[in-house]
Amino acid sequence: MNISWDDARLFLAIAETGSFSAAATRLRIGQPTVSRRLAALEYQVGAKLFRRSVEGAALTVAGERLLQPARKMAEWAGEFQRAAESSDSSPKGLVRVTASPFISFDFLAPFAGHVARKYPGLRLEVQSSIQYADLGRGEADLALRGVATKNADLTMVHTLELENAVFVSKALKAKLPKRPTLQQIPWVAWAPPYESVPPNPQLAVLIPGFTPVFTTDNFLVMVAAVEAGVGAMVMGNFSHRFNAQRERNLVPLDVDLGPHGKQVLHLVCPKSALDIPRVRKVSELLVEELERARRR
Repeated sequence: MNISWDDARLFLAIAETGSFSAAATRLRIGQPTVSRRLAALEYQVGAKLFRRSVEGAALTVAGERLLQPARKMAEWAGEFQRAAESSDSSPKGLVRVTASPFISFDFLAPFAGHVARKYPGLRLEVQSSIQYADLGRGEADLALRGVATKNADLTMVHTLELENAVFVSKALKAKLPKRPTLQQIPWVAWAPPYESVPPNPQLAVLIPGFTPVFTTDNFLVMVAAVEAGVGAMVMGNFSHRFNAQRERNLVPLDVDLGPHGKQVLHLVCPKSALDIPRVRKVSELLVEELERARRR
């Protein structure tokens, strides 16, 4: 039996997303292709790997046995790719950076323009997501995230502490008390399935009966609502030379967020990825900008 990495990756995508359609989206192929290739894999293995239902795809006992080996294959495939690319002689090509929607929108998008001007051969792909990409598997090259890694194969290249602030439109700020309480502020926040994403849980702790006036599952829609004067939202008060808040006429309120007034931003990378010139160069440029922001 010779199971290819492509087949193992297909199996893993279905197992981790729990559906054929989500797996197709992750792999960027059609759902009929997912079904056809899985059927061929199950025929090769000689057992059903998933139980299909209206709720999705659940692993069978035979599928459970393959899950951990498939995950290890994914990690080694990422390591193999990075080792092969470490022989590149110059910093050129695609570098994938993943971050939260806020950091992607506010910092990484304009940072990409800086990279393009400085190194025309480098291209950035920014993966804006609530979920963390698996760096070990090669789903991204670099990550800016709020939680320190405990994975021995990853390294924290740089760490920056940020102040959190409550942003509103100028028009709404003029209508609110000079120093409003958290209860007096109309809030824009995350909607399901992201209701557990910060700052929702933190605001729920600080504000009894926390009920936003507007919710959405899209960060840019949240920003648009704040710009329109619907309410306020919490964002990192990330003062850097690419600031989007100033251009979009959002201003901070003078309010105390208590223990949630700060956040930490970590630049994380697979250790072996720093041997790839293009990844190393982008990480160096990111560190330069983060250090510049720290000194502002």
